[in-house]
Amino acid sequence: MARFARTARTPLAEYSARRIAILKPSALGDIVHALPVLSALRSRYPLSHITWVVNRSFEPLLIGNPDLDATLSIDRGGFRGGLWHMADMVSSLASKLRHGRFDLVVDLQGLLRTGLMAGFTGAMRKVGLSTAREGSHLFYTDTIASPNLQESHAVDRLWRVAEAFGVGDQPKRFPIAVQPIANEWVESQLQKCDRQWIVVAAGARWLTKRWPPEHFAELVNRAQSKFGGTAIVVGTRDEQDIGLQLSAKVAGPVKDFSGLTSLSQLIAILSKADVMLANDTGPLHVATALGRPVVSPYTCTSVRLHGPYGVERGPVESAIWCQGSYRKKCDRMECMSELQPDRLWYFLHEVLAKWSRSSRSA
Repeated sequence: MARFARTARTPLAEYSARRIAILKPSALGDIVHALPVLSALRSRYPLSHITWVVNRSFEPLLIGNPDLDATLSIDRGGFRGGLWHMADMVSSLASKLRHGRFDLVVDLQGLLRTGLMAGFTGAMRKVGLSTAREGSHLFYTDTIASPNLQESHAVDRLWRVAEAFGVGDQPKRFPIAVQPIANEWVESQLQKCDRQWIVVAAGARWLTKRWPPEHFAELVNRAQSKFGGTAIVVGTRDEQDIGLQLSAKVAGPVKDFSGLTSLSQLIAILSKADVMLANDTGPLHVATALGRPVVSPYTCTSVRLHGPYGVERGPVESAIWCQGSYRKKCDRMECMSELQPDRLWYFLHEVLAKWSRSSRSA
């Protein structure tokens, strides 16, 4: 009987929904990878109200998105208190989700916590991918077949949702709005900095993704000796020491914003980058979505699976035996010495030379 009910359900491509929730609370780069699905759902449901459930720290990435009506922010830190405090937070979140009166929920995170959120909504249709983990699929009414995590790029895996809703033939779009106040602040900070603006993000949450600061500095020094310009260093508060190490090794002009910017201000900085040098982290993918040129060392992750989407020249992988292993810890770290700045310099030189030619002809 259950099987018959599932096959008799209205296909997603024909399902009507007035109020839709997208569940993708984190992280920065992962949210960027999910943006095309939002645009596709807006195309499918032009008059519906769409809400994105997101961790509060990443909410600025979605503010001003033309395809979105609202955000429902979660204070992830609030779940780290005692048992009673956590129970109160869960109860409050469940109430907010229920009061959203959603007809359709699309879980793009695919973890237990987002499966629970989907269940809290009480929506008639709760959709997730077959790659969902931690039992989250138990809360779905519809599971969309998707390649496993090692078979295709994250953007293409999530795009299976657009295909299931009948809008998979449209272009993938990554709209990110730059907030006017943040933009004004950045312009005031950079107005005396010589172009080109080389934005550098040398940090990463995983130690195995952190290409050495001295490698980044060597690339910046080569760039400045040939093209001039200013190194604009960005990073979180936890990455301030990395920013200091990098800045100390840059011979030319450098401005270090590590730990000093809000996410809105970081987005504004990235929107003005003439080129970005970064590890495989959220800011790299934000810069790509904003259409900025990027050059990136890939030590333990795969360009094919998580590279800057649509960028063919710029990401450079290590060539050692364990490349693409996605190890968060490693006692050997051979990739850091194997992947030398020389291998990235060609692509950085290419971007900067193109900018120089266009600026002279302007």
